[in-house]
Amino acid sequence: MDLEIKSEENIRFVSPLVLAYIGDAVYEVYIREYILHKYGGNVNKLHKIATKFVKASAQAKIVHMLEKELNKEEWAIIKKGRNQKSGSVPKNANLTDYKYATGFEALIGYLYLLGNKKRIKEIIKKGIQVIEEVEQGGV
Repeated sequence: MDLEIKSEENIRFVSPLVLAYIGDAVYEVYIREYILHKYGGNVNKLHKIATKFVKASAQAKIVHMLEKELNKEEWAIIKKGRNQKSGSVPKNANLTDYKYATGFEALIGYLYLLGNKKRIKEIIKKGIQVIEEVEQGGV
């Protein structure tokens, strides 16, 4: 199994939906680790909290709130992911949010395959702040 960091040239040819597939898993792990350390508790409680961060509407909100902080390359990845046809939309998400969430996950997957964990952490940290502000009624 070849899990080495890929070059930007190689990653450019990876389907945005494949990037989103990887990004979804990476984002989920970061969120689970964050809520485990911050909230603790049983699995049901942790799952309920995690859902607030990983649902499509939350990820879409993150994209919109961080748009000005993303560079051209990052925004291009989000747009490629957003514009992909990905089958059916989950019943608890609207189409627009789902598309932006796919773009967000594609960005996380892209950064992960590049080995840019520092940037992933920056984006997710800011994303967590956005969602926590929304949950507290600040945004």
